[in-house]
Amino acid sequence: MPSRRDVIVGGLSLAAAGTLSAVSSANAATANIKLTGAYKTNSAEKSLDIINLYDLEEEARKLIPAPQFGYISGGSGDEWTLRENTRAFDDFQIIPRYLAGVKEPDTTTELLGSKVDMPIFIPPMAAHGLTHTTAELGTARGAANAGTLFTAQTLANSPLEEIAKVSNGPKWFQIYFTKDMGINREMIRRAKAMGATAIVFTVDLEWSGNRETDKRNKFIFPHSLPFPNIPGVPAGATLSEITALFKRDLDFNDLAFLAKESSLPIIVKGIQSAENAKECVDHGAAAIQVSNHGGRQLDSVPAAIASLPHIVEAVGSKIPVYLDGGIRRGTHVFKALALGAKAVAIGRPILYALALGGAPGVTSVLNLLKDELKLSMKLAGCAAIKDIERKFINLI
Repeated sequence: MPSRRDVIVGGLSLAAAGTLSAVSSANAATANIKLTGAYKTNSAEKSLDIINLYDLEEEARKLIPAPQFGYISGGSGDEWTLRENTRAFDDFQIIPRYLAGVKEPDTTTELLGSKVDMPIFIPPMAAHGLTHTTAELGTARGAANAGTLFTAQTLANSPLEEIAKVSNGPKWFQIYFTKDMGINREMIRRAKAMGATAIVFTVDLEWSGNRETDKRNKFIFPHSLPFPNIPGVPAGATLSEITALFKRDLDFNDLAFLAKESSLPIIVKGIQSAENAKECVDHGAAAIQVSNHGGRQLDSVPAAIASLPHIVEAVGSKIPVYLDGGIRRGTHVFKALALGAKAVAIGRPILYALALGGAPGVTSVLNLLKDELKLSMKLAGCAAIKDIERKFINLI
């Protein structure tokens, strides 16, 4: 009988052409991530002709092997929250206002002082190397070319130093707080050297969720796929093995540590309750990112868009609130902004676009959403992002 890992690595050879190969250490600085081994991904660099993001997902499903696609697309438990993240946008109706004199809406805004062309940015997502040879280097370039912000992450397959080289766009760094304070300090140091202007503190992955799709597919990260920004990840690891490196009793002292060590604004990602949001404000958070980890952690929690109004009300104007989870349409972006989010993050579709077209594919998705948002603003009667207010929303 073949071993569990032999089965997985063998299945990976079904992927499209193009090879990633391992970076030698956490501090490796090579622009060409050349991976040896059986794992192969697409290397195409092309703009995508996209009708909508639902079609995009189906095209990506044809290209990305089942174990990897399941890891990216799947959620936890019954995947109720995963589905609800998108469905719940239907609970809010847009009420347009005509005779508003809107000719060409302006979608530009700022994210903690960084000017961007749209209130849409890329959140942290692990292992972009599962989808394309360029990994995070392609995603970062795609974001910069679209004029928006990229969040580099702890579990990237590309070194932070190389992300800095390929992208001159605004960047944040997302940290998974480990048990080793030395590692945490080193990640912060490298993030600042990369040019990160804020630290995203993910607080909802102390333990891995019940990822049943990964269990069915016996998913592991390929042996040849590196995690150069965090030492100690074993080759061919499962997500549970990786999260064993993380501190599992996070508290507000850890938020204070990040603020002190980095001297950067701290965005707390994963907040879902109004009370928790107030606590974050009281302990010095610079922003909150409303998120349920894309339905990948605790199942049966509310959709992100359902939690958003309560958190915005609790926080008031003290700090900005961002949202990720379920965004698939420009109308979804409009609704989130009208309910008080200052910007939204788009996750899985970015990885699907990366798989299909590399950096130009990522830019294509971001531009599609920007164009859809702009059309929504035209039809609803909003000339600028600041004009999108609660009065444009009716709760069913």
